[in-house]
Amino acid sequence: MANDEKLLRTLPAGSLGLIPLESFKEMGKKVDKYLVDWRIKREHELSDTTTLNGYKRDTYILSASCPRFGSGEAKGVIKESVRGYDLYLMVDVTNHHLTYSLCGHTNLMSPDDHFADLKRVIAAIGGKARRITVIIPFLYESRQHKRTSRESLDCALALQDLIKMGVDNIITFDAHDPRVQNAIPLNGFDTVQPAYQFIKGILGNTKDLKIDNDHLMVISPDEGGTNRAVYLANVLGVDMGMFYKRRDYSKIVDGRNPIVAHEFLGASVEGKDVLIIDDMISSGDSMIDVATELKKRKANRIFVVATFGLFTNGLEKFDKAYENGIIYRLVTTNLTYQDAELLAKPYYINCDMSKYIAYIIDTLNHDVSISDLLDPYDRIHRLIDKYKTENN
Repeated sequence: MANDEKLLRTLPAGSLGLIPLESFKEMGKKVDKYLVDWRIKREHELSDTTTLNGYKRDTYILSASCPRFGSGEAKGVIKESVRGYDLYLMVDVTNHHLTYSLCGHTNLMSPDDHFADLKRVIAAIGGKARRITVIIPFLYESRQHKRTSRESLDCALALQDLIKMGVDNIITFDAHDPRVQNAIPLNGFDTVQPAYQFIKGILGNTKDLKIDNDHLMVISPDEGGTNRAVYLANVLGVDMGMFYKRRDYSKIVDGRNPIVAHEFLGASVEGKDVLIIDDMISSGDSMIDVATELKKRKANRIFVVATFGLFTNGLEKFDKAYENGIIYRLVTTNLTYQDAELLAKPYYINCDMSKYIAYIIDTLNHDVSISDLLDPYDRIHRLIDKYKTENN
């Protein structure tokens, strides 16, 4: 492991404990396996002393659950001691395949239900843990992060709720707007970018990609994601372009002003492979509209890239776009629930984030800076150099 040298010189902040909620159970098992394997191999000079008692274990997952009553109410239960532990709670608030019984009816769990379960587990800890870190990849209510009229600021309230309950640090991925951390300015808040995993997934799937200014371009589908596209374009050394959404502000449809057209700003995309990068795919309409506009401008292969693939309206429109040659590949991470249908698609590239999360947890448990993990610039360049060597 890359960080071993630093970790061998430091002591853990407390005994490591993982509590993946039901929504993140499978990913939690993958993270746990990495941690177990690394620590078995790591020969810390104090590993056989009481100072590091419990450092090497068969699993770091602690038994916890949120059973429900027939009325739909629930409680958080932790079935073993957490006193003095450095705890990492993990939850996927967008996991839509879990259900519970409500007065005899089957009810799908919503983001509100997942967040409530997270708070129940924190309450069950009862202040006995040494430190609590919440890993919430898709930041709860992150789409309701700013006020444009008389409306609630749900994301800010959620962050403040967690801090008031005793959470020390919050780790999220590709926050819709990182400025929401201003709601908790005195507490730890990190938003992690999966840029390295995106490049690794694309290069592993595509053997003839030319990474230079004449053959590749990065596109932001809207003005809000410009920083994300600028960073990736600079790391890859290619041009960047963006679309902005022209909206009809005289109407409101489903709580939003409808998009009239997508206008493009940037250099020519003719003959170039294109990466359209955003934080999430919800219905997918905007991404496909942007891809269609790029095809009209004679772009070559189009990679649709997003951290979170929610696919709220299903995959049919992506199937059609793939069949019509509008998109070449669809790239998302496994930070949110993925069903078997998505994983089976011939155009889908899945970027596994479990090892990255394990790196972050292992490093934080030793109170070592994660700055190197948050900035993947050097790792991306090593990956690209290796790719060019192997494919030239």
